Amino acid sequence: MTEKHLIALDLDGTLLRDDKTISANTKATLNALMQQGHQVMIATGRPFRSSEPYYKELGLQTPIVNFNGAFVHHPLVASWGIFHNPMDIKVAKDIVEACDHFSFHNIIAEVQDDLYFHYHDERLIDIFKLGNPKMTIGDLRQYLQYSPTSLLIQADENDVSNIRSHLSEAHAEVIDHRNWGHPFHIIEIIKSGMNKAVGINKVAQSLNIPKSRIIAFGDEDNDLEMLEFAGTGVAMGNGIDIAKNVANITTLSNEEDGVAVFLQEKFNLKNII
Repeated sequence: MTEKHLIALDLDGTLLRDDKTISANTKATLNALMQQGHQVMIATGRPFRSSEPYYKELGLQTPIVNFNGAFVHHPLVASWGIFHNPMDIKVAKDIVEACDHFSFHNIIAEVQDDLYFHYHDERLIDIFKLGNPKMTIGDLRQYLQYSPTSLLIQADENDVSNIRSHLSEAHAEVIDHRNWGHPFHIIEIIKSGMNKAVGINKVAQSLNIPKSRIIAFGDEDNDLEMLEFAGTGVAMGNGIDIAKNVANITTLSNEEDGVAVFLQEKFNLKNII
């Protein structure tokens, strides 16, 4: 029998097709592997509220990595523990204050699944409303009461680099920041040292699965650490070049069932659907 593996899946651009659905082929492939005793988990930059539908759709029974590792928990087993590593609220408010010196559209603070909008914006609210989160709208310097899991700054493409330069100069030791992929011009900020690899490592240890038997799939810069950490890092064909360079192998794109194609070959699965 094949030794038990941990299969860690990014969502957007990896497990999900461009229309945000999971293909029947991929779903059947993952189900077949779970039936064989392999463990399948999600590792995403999304909060839990917007990844829970896919967790349920796949019938997962594993812990999940949310917010790029800043929030790791088990949706079905409370006793597994909750690992929540938010940034300091003072740092968050200092960043909001500094943004007054730059051009930006909005700032959103996420405290696990609760949302705080600096300005009212119906279009943004519509994007973030999945999972019916509690929403608070108003100046974050006044309304934000808890240390945020993540801070999102929405700005024009031309202003993003200036804001990121300031973040690197003023807060390099306490935060990490990265750009969201196209078409969003959003800077995502989390506590320094948090990434998907940190979360996956916690899960793997709890399942007694060695690093050599971890397979991680990703496509963007927030996947780099886990692609490098995993025994087998698999970049998607649609992924950025640096992800392909860091990974051990590149599979087909998310639109071509890249996850399923790799796993079917790796585990010699036939006649899945």
